[in-house]
Amino acid sequence: MIAARNITGSKAWKFIRCFFRCYLVGAGFNTRGLQNIGFCYAMQPGLEAIYSDPKELAKARKRYVRHYNSHPFWAPLLVGIFLSAEIQISEGVFPVQLLDKLKNTTSYTLSAIGDSVFAGSALIFWALSTICLLLTGNHVAAVLLGVSLFLSLQVFKAYTFWAGVNMGMTFLERLRRWDLINWGEKLKYCNAGLMLYLWFLIWPKPMIWYQWFGGAAALGVLGWLIGSRKIAREVVALLFFAVWLVMVRLY
Repeated sequence: MIAARNITGSKAWKFIRCFFRCYLVGAGFNTRGLQNIGFCYAMQPGLEAIYSDPKELAKARKRYVRHYNSHPFWAPLLVGIFLSAEIQISEGVFPVQLLDKLKNTTSYTLSAIGDSVFAGSALIFWALSTICLLLTGNHVAAVLLGVSLFLSLQVFKAYTFWAGVNMGMTFLERLRRWDLINWGEKLKYCNAGLMLYLWFLIWPKPMIWYQWFGGAAALGVLGWLIGSRKIAREVVALLFFAVWLVMVRLY
């Protein structure tokens, strides 16, 4: 643990400040560097703990004001990994020339995983589950689900930050063994089932089986059209609500 042996006392507190600043990475979003301002802000306390020489600190800070963009749920892990890398740079065991390659590779790879697993699967699972629970009158369960998932996310962020600082790049191998992409695919199957259940809940009563199956099939076709980029999702949403309003009046 290269990083762990150097983080004590006031340095540890500065690293903790880095973790809490990770929640503000997206606050300085801009069209040129995207999340670079917020990311540099999150790195600042840790860099001050690592470099006592103002010139070396300035050089380190400049390495993080360049273009940066990734999924916000990975910000604590990425900050932790780069703080670990900076400790190794300060000790002369990691070549600074490789930092940009490490930064780009990890941030973009994790961004793709985050968009697929978190934004494309987990958040949709939470939304669909909550809607179904509310529609069936399980209001307390809906709140408890949201609270538990929110707290789980905070634990995930804290753990990945700690692992990034203490394990550095070696944690990426452990992360690969988590097989998050396949877990995301499984969640998408669950989301498909929840979508059908939601379709059942909001369908006008009395329900006629061939109308319901026809509507479900149409929804599947529209999903395929959106996935193949042959129709805009906004058009599909407007079409969906228009048809729903007509059916409510008819039935």
